[in-house]
Amino acid sequence: MQSVAFDTALGLRLVDGGARFTMRSATATAATLVVDGRGSVALERQPGSDLWTGGLAPVQPGDTYHLLVDGPTGPRHDFDAGRPLLDPYARGIVRGTASRWTGVVVDDTFDWGDSTKPVVPLGSSVVYEANVRTLTSDNQAVPEHLRGTYAGVAHESTIAHLQRIGVTTIELLPVQAFDSEHWLRQAGRENAWGYNTLGFFAPHAAYASEPARQAGAQAVLREFKGMVRLLHEAGIQVVLDVVYNHTAEEGLGGPTSSLRGIDGANHYRWSADDTYHDTTGCGNTLDTSDQATADLVLDSLRYWAREVQVDGFRFDLMAALARDADHVFDPAHPLLERIRTEPDLQDVLVIAEPWDVGPDGWKTGHFGAGTTEWNDGFRNTVRQFWLTDIAQERRSGVPGAGIGALAGALTGSRQLFGADRGPLSGVNFVTAHDGFTLHDLAAHDHKHNAANGEDDRDGSNDNRSFNHGIEGATDDRGVRAARGRSMRNLLGTLLLSAGVPMLTAGDERSRTQHGNNNAYVVTEDLTPVDWSDDEDAESMTETVTALTRFRAAHPALRPDRYGVDGQTTPGASRMRWYGPDGGPMTGEWWDQPLHRVVQWFVASTPHDEDEPDDRVLVVVHGSGRTRDLTLPSPDDATGYRLAWSSEKHRDHDRVRPAGSVFTAYGPGIHAFAVV
Repeated sequence: MQSVAFDTALGLRLVDGGARFTMRSATATAATLVVDGRGSVALERQPGSDLWTGGLAPVQPGDTYHLLVDGPTGPRHDFDAGRPLLDPYARGIVRGTASRWTGVVVDDTFDWGDSTKPVVPLGSSVVYEANVRTLTSDNQAVPEHLRGTYAGVAHESTIAHLQRIGVTTIELLPVQAFDSEHWLRQAGRENAWGYNTLGFFAPHAAYASEPARQAGAQAVLREFKGMVRLLHEAGIQVVLDVVYNHTAEEGLGGPTSSLRGIDGANHYRWSADDTYHDTTGCGNTLDTSDQATADLVLDSLRYWAREVQVDGFRFDLMAALARDADHVFDPAHPLLERIRTEPDLQDVLVIAEPWDVGPDGWKTGHFGAGTTEWNDGFRNTVRQFWLTDIAQERRSGVPGAGIGALAGALTGSRQLFGADRGPLSGVNFVTAHDGFTLHDLAAHDHKHNAANGEDDRDGSNDNRSFNHGIEGATDDRGVRAARGRSMRNLLGTLLLSAGVPMLTAGDERSRTQHGNNNAYVVTEDLTPVDWSDDEDAESMTETVTALTRFRAAHPALRPDRYGVDGQTTPGASRMRWYGPDGGPMTGEWWDQPLHRVVQWFVASTPHDEDEPDDRVLVVVHGSGRTRDLTLPSPDDATGYRLAWSSEKHRDHDRVRPAGSVFTAYGPGIHAFAVV
């Protein structure tokens, strides 16, 4: 497939050996395009509009350029006719000489060959959140010059690993060009995650291989597209974590590099006292109730979806994008409606981080049809059940809560998303880039963020973790075994639950950040995925592999609709709940902390007559006590074959008759195929 160059009226476009440039500003009084070594042209404002246009020749790929913009003075303006500014639509960005950053003219053409976007039903998706640099920076199977790069992500060894563990969709932490915050640069540190966007159209150059960086912005873009092509050829989708809620210009007095110097009065949210109205905690918030700002976001999404062929977007702090002119969240915000209805975005996955830090900012469950939301309720419930409740049982003899909340998480969090939307409205996760890794959840009671240089003030204090008796690293075999069981319980719950599961890169390799739960300013010394030949890492990789295979083989675990009692609902799972005695669950079993056992018998409802029935029994035992459980005896099940267990060394071969006893030796989750 040959690339069809994406076109927008804005930014710099190559035409007949020259360039045509269009900028938007409602408040500027003069603007000039400067192409280094080629000359400059004064842009003319089109009558009755906010568009400024001009042409210049000759201009070629590789040329660098910037803007000079003048305008009125006042508390909401930051114009300076002599200050070089970055084109918000620049498709290549490099460090400049006259300014910190400058745009680069690129040629978008690329040969995609026979590559097409993989078609992955949402219900079959397994998402893998990864940082480009840290995913492969320590992988010896990747050539050294490609480690930590786009090419490293697409290396055959990386792809083989993703395929092995059942990943269908890789979600990359921000790869749009970003900058480190001023205070970090002053301290000699860097932003390792990328949530500080500099330009919404250019790939981050530092993630490209050294030869591509030396060759320039066009080679960087080509390497990025090459990564997408190779992942697509392997059947793996590419989703980008995008940050449209704020920019790297920070708060008032921060570095003015682009939007603030072009039309800051309209691009950013303002309070009545002429200070920024910040709902992101990053110094500024883009005002998407402004038409030009909303257009910028939509144009950027269309560019990445069409020209770069990415498969979806995870929107950082998406609640900030859905606030109206009065800064109030609106689930029918015009920008959200445009994202849902834009023809160029109909084949992309839309994932919301459904909150920001502003007033009334937690909006999980409020984004409506067509959006899949990060389910932080799932995270909190699962951590609580398997970690802090077990810790409480050790201390007092009684766990913190019963089984009811976990059952809601297992079945797709209907209480959050409502009957109309279905379980695929939620992205289930136990860990993400911010917070403890899976390993550290089971190894630390408290965060250890001294390396961040903020006196341990940063990072969440609500981790719902459990160190199993010793804080941090230990050689104690009993503690290590208990930690491994807890990690398997967390992974098992994640991958056996209804909804879209998301893994965090390295959790399948027992990655540790040594208790740092906010490692955004720390890179190689704390955060890389461990690719060494380690027994614990390999064991956890096998755990994930077995679980994703079981999930893929059993549609009963992957419903796309919620069932309705007394009705047959195609695509929904039919559920029956049994207690430890094999009989139906009672109120006492649901609610009492001492009775943390449930047997979840789940059967698929085929969409059509060609789809076979599928039945699974998931047994959850949430206590440290050994207990004999009676496997249920529904009319249509005669026996069970244990397919996976969080307890090591269980007998997976023989069939256990319905009504027989299954002994649970400690906190664990067990998946049976019904025979």
